[in-house]
Amino acid sequence: MWPIFHKLGSPPWLYAIAGSILRWLLPITLLALVTGAVWGLLFTQPERIQGNSYRIIYIHVPAAVVALAGYYVMALAGAVSLIWRMKMADVAMKAAAPVGAAFTFIALFTGAIWGKPTWGTWWVWDARITSMLILFFLYLGVVALYEAFDNKEAASKACAVLSLVGMVNIPIIYKSVDWWYALHQGATIKFTGESSIDSSMMYPLLLMIGAFYALFTCCLLLNMRVEILQRESRTQWVKKLATKAGRP
Repeated sequence: MWPIFHKLGSPPWLYAIAGSILRWLLPITLLALVTGAVWGLLFTQPERIQGNSYRIIYIHVPAAVVALAGYYVMALAGAVSLIWRMKMADVAMKAAAPVGAAFTFIALFTGAIWGKPTWGTWWVWDARITSMLILFFLYLGVVALYEAFDNKEAASKACAVLSLVGMVNIPIIYKSVDWWYALHQGATIKFTGESSIDSSMMYPLLLMIGAFYALFTCCLLLNMRVEILQRESRTQWVKKLATKAGRP
């Protein structure tokens, strides 16, 4: 375990292993996304009350689930950065922030599209929606903090602290529909108890959730590889890599 942990602190090793993972994960992700989207959007039955408007869940729900998971990744990287001073944890934290912000934006945007025909409005200050908006601002805050500091070490510490403090918002998002009156419906897929969604609709949704997790991983690894190259641009291994890539 510890040898692998130490290897994760090596920029050349992490860059190489991320590339190896991407070579097989990217095609799997694309196949899962296309399959899940076609299955959910075209071949499932209309919902009894909402009709076809419910199909937005095949984008909205996976984006929201992965947006929350992405914050865990960023906060965990921030904790590792603060405790062990691992620079590659800083790389992961910085790489996760814009990706998480993008997924959160997709969740908010698709939620608004669903809300208009369902609630008659694009936006309400519902507890779940408002806490998701706060999550979006937390992601953007980490992105902005990195750009605000000239000293990158100070920037990493500030971003790590913000990431960890922002964790208080995650249980609020999860439990908001239980703690307060909310228009937003509760969880339809339950690990304990019976799910409130028909299996014909649930299976493509589960596939899309898995595909979005894989998409987040791909985007994170691509961002990390770019960040590693930028940070290590003056090192010999990057110069050799650039020379090798420039050969005909």
